[in-house]
Amino acid sequence: MTIRVLLADDQALLRATFRILIDSCADMEVVAEATDGAEAVARTREHRPDIVLMDIRMPGTDGLAATAAVCADPELSGVRVLILTTFEVDEYVAQALRSGASGFLGKDVTAEALLAGIRTVAAGESLLSPTATRTLITRFLATPAPGARLAAPEQLRVLTAREREVMALAAEGRSNDEIAGKLFVSPLTVRTHIHRAMTKLDARDRAQLVVMAYQSGLVQPPPPGPDA
Repeated sequence: MTIRVLLADDQALLRATFRILIDSCADMEVVAEATDGAEAVARTREHRPDIVLMDIRMPGTDGLAATAAVCADPELSGVRVLILTTFEVDEYVAQALRSGASGFLGKDVTAEALLAGIRTVAAGESLLSPTATRTLITRFLATPAPGARLAAPEQLRVLTAREREVMALAAEGRSNDEIAGKLFVSPLTVRTHIHRAMTKLDARDRAQLVVMAYQSGLVQPPPPGPDA
């Protein structure tokens, strides 16, 4: 199946570059473009893409508000938002993830990493930059602003012990294959546990499940490093 992508960025040159790159792949295509957040939401409702590549900082309605609008719309539940930013670690990225974004990439990303990221998110996985996740979680996700908490400790009672274990390992940044190797089960079994945990906690995707793991206290954030 072809992955349908919407590009939301106010920089025409960047949109044109991404369009050429994406359209050159046999398994994906750009179906629409938007220059600000309001247009991104309207185009998303019109075209129902699989992925929205969303720049955070755009004039007028920014990508943060647009991400929240897309992810809160039940009719767009099949759409995944992948954040593009020049700043990998900031509060805006954290807010986008809390709103339902499936991950983020820096605008200086290589062509190979961009295409791989689109495929990863389209497959239902999250995309959290390994170099930034540690600081992001420590600074913003584990200690949310008032009213922004996604999960309280008691909400995790609906999970089985194995589901909590798999959720915790996923929150540490481990892939399905790595979790499977640690628990001596198949990657398919891990994927099933992840999916069941997402369903029980009403998590939009794996990225939100990771946020919930830290905010509920299931996993403790690592201590800030010397460069944090």
